Parts: sequence; C-alpha cells; structure tokens
Amino acid sequence: MIRRLLALLLTAALALTAAPAAADIPKGRNLRAQALNGPSIQIDPTFPYYQNRSPASIADEIARAGYRSVHYFVTNEKRIDGDLVRALRSRGMAVWALTLAFGSYTVEGYPADYPSWQQKLLSASQPGFYSFSPWSADYLAFKKRSLAEVIQKYPFDGIELAESFLPDWNGISSGFYGDVGPLAEAAFKAEHGLEMPDFTDPASPRYYLTDTARYDTWVDFRVAGVNAFLGELVRGQDGLRQARPGVLVGSWSIAVDAGDGSVARERELQAVDAPAMIDAVRPDIHFIQTNWPDWLKPDLAPGYVAGYRPYVDQIRRSHPTLRLGVQADIGSTVATARDREWIASFEAAATELGFSTWTAYEHSLGAYMYREAPQVKAVTCGPRRITVHFHKRVDAAGGAFTVRSSRPVAVREVTVDGNQAILRVDRLPRGRFTLGIEGVKDTPSLWVFNKTMPANTVPAGYTVSGSC
Repeated sequence: MIRRLLALLLTAALALTAAPAAADIPKGRNLRAQALNGPSIQIDPTFPYYQNRSPASIADEIARAGYRSVHYFVTNEKRIDGDLVRALRSRGMAVWALTLAFGSYTVEGYPADYPSWQQKLLSASQPGFYSFSPWSADYLAFKKRSLAEVIQKYPFDGIELAESFLPDWNGISSGFYGDVGPLAEAAFKAEHGLEMPDFTDPASPRYYLTDTARYDTWVDFRVAGVNAFLGELVRGQDGLRQARPGVLVGSWSIAVDAGDGSVARERELQAVDAPAMIDAVRPDIHFIQTNWPDWLKPDLAPGYVAGYRPYVDQIRRSHPTLRLGVQADIGSTVATARDREWIASFEAAATELGFSTWTAYEHSLGAYMYREAPQVKAVTCGPRRITVHFHKRVDAAGGAFTVRSSRPVAVREVTVDGNQAILRVDRLPRGRFTLGIEGVKDTPSLWVFNKTMPANTVPAGYTVSGSC
C-alpha cells in the first residue's frame, strides 16, 4: 500500500512539473475552451510540407487560416516536435495530441514481443500498419506508459484516442475483419465459455449467420472489449487521468451514412457503441469520425454530416450536455480533395447539427493547395526586414519584391521560411507603403499528391499594402 501511494505521489509530481506553462499564451486566450469549441484542423508534421521550415512559420500559417485549435497527428510517440507544439500554443491555438488507440505506423521503441499483441484479420493484410488487440494486457500496459510520457513531456492541451474501433466496415466480406486472433479467441472463451464464431465456412455449426445467438454474444463481447480497454487506458491505475490530472481527453467513434440501421451496423461490424464508450472513458469531448465509405465519394456533399443525426441523437439521449465534435476528410485522395467553399458549407452543416467544433484531415491536403496561388495574409516589419506572410508555403526563387514608399527602399536579400518571405532591406519605409510581388510560386514538390503539377504563381501586377 505504501509503495502504491509513493507511486501515485510521484506520478502527480511529474504531472505538475510537466504541465504546460501559460507564459507563452497570448493574454485573453483560454486554450481549454478553444480546444473544445470552434474550427480546428489536423496536421501531420511528418509530411514534407512541414519539413525544413521553422515551427513558428507553421504556426503562423495555421493561425492565419483562422483555426482555434490543432490536432497534432502523433504517428510516432517517440518522435514529437515539442518546439512545434509550443509554437502553435504561443500563437494562441490549443493543441491536441491525436493518437491511435489500436494502431501504429511504427514499432520504434516497442519490445521484441510486440507481435504477440497484434490483431489478426480474417484474410487481409495492412502493410506498414500495425493493429493491436484490445485484449492484450501487455499492449494496454505499454500504451499507458507511452501516452503518459507524451502528455508529461510535451505541453499538449489534450489527448485524444482516434480510430477506437475494430476493422472494418463490411470487413467480413472484404477480409478486413478483426480481431479474430488468439487473444480475442481466448478472452471470448474465458468470458462466455464459447468458441469464436466461424466467419468463413457456411457448413460450420458455428457459422456466424447460422448460430446467431453465438454471433450476437460475440458482437457484445467486441464492444465491451474495446470500451474496457479505453476506460482502463484513461481512468485506470497509471492511466492518462493519473499521468496528468486536468489534461483534456477526447474519445472518438466513427459513423457512416448507410441508410436505416447504420448505427447498429457500425456496432456490429466495428464494435462502435459511442454512449458506452463515453460511459467508460468519461471524456471532455467526443468526436465522430467520418468513415471511408462516405469520405471516399468524390461527389460527397458538404452537408452529408446531416446523415449522422442518428449517431448524435443516440449520444444525446444519455449524454445531453457533452460537447461533440465531427471530423471530415478533405484530401486523402486527389479525387476527394475539398476546396474552401466545401469546407465552409461542411462547417455550417456541423454547426446546425449541434457540434461545438469540427476538424479535418489534413491541412496540407485540401484542394486549395492545388488550386490557389499564394495570397498575402499580412505584412510585418522588424529591424531592417519586411516579412511577407502568405497563406501557404512558397518558393520565392525567381520572384521579385519591390517596395514603393515615400522614400527609396532597396531589397537586398530575400529568404523564405515556409509561408514567409523575409525581405532584408537597406532601411524601413516610413509609414504606409506598397509592396509589389512578382513570380512567387507555391511548392508542388512538397505536397503528398500532385507533385508534378505546375506551380501556382502570384498573378501579374500583384500588390499589397503595408505599414512600418
């Protein structure tokens, strides 16, 4: 008992010493409130678009796009850019650590026996991705330690457990159905005294469409397993709530508009029961993620989220005051890249449905990257420099900047930091001035898709006003 008490005290002390400092936050900003309300965006800092530029320039670009919070997609819990987290917060944006509950793109830092934690799918494979079983006690213990380190080491405002479901929509027919491995099988036998249903042999007496009572028990078992894992991860001994008291926690479920019965089908196929998940986790906010059968439609209407009302109503019946968020995909394929008009209409539909916030995957994948020429959002002055803040990353090679003011100002050198062009000048203009810009382009080579398309260039005669 004494050793356990000492461990709890040490955990609390670490949490207090690692808690985010408030000194870097602009006055009047309540990042906790911003994390739960208003527009937000997902970023994956491992993409080339975010590489070889300063964290401050990334924060500048995101802030000038009007977002109140950022969901930092943590693809490797051992490699997080703390400077970027701090830069985003210093610009007045809340920052979530967006993690995956049952999956990872890397096993860096995992013990040698990690393969024994993995899920087994019916017949499909997922090259480059590792799926872990909710019934692995060793994985649960590892995930607790890993995420505790994340929120104690870095000043994230919140942590969220995305993709908290089992694969997949129509997974039985596609082969992407799990977990059907030894961990799930053993747990089902221990809890219910039954062998796992058979999903491949119609002649088997255990075939899931034949022995429907067994299958119904299996469906309930999967839901309970997912939510028990999440509840223990967040609220259990050495869980996230103990690791850093007060940190925001977001739970995530998934939705698809597949007509009547969609909510029940998500529960059956992917073990998604949002009200039960919320009961287990007790989050500060719950997000509904758009499932791939919806976002993969090139002609998906931005108001599609209205079709998620049954999911919202289901949650509201038992959790009427919990804040809800919704996630869209704005460009995981070239054909499904969404423009600003689409995003604005999606936001309006989400707000009408009662969501307090929305987010989208991913900032650098939107159609605006491919279609819009660089636009100046602001011009600022510093010691012998004028900084031009564009709305996207730029390449100023071959470009020209001309300062027209009440006294001659010569541009001596131009350097680029992400979305910012820094003009070194012989002296600053007095008061207001006009800045002419020619030949500045965006950066197709750094995009995930459309790398070979012609760059978008500022239009001829492009000018902006500034003041020093």
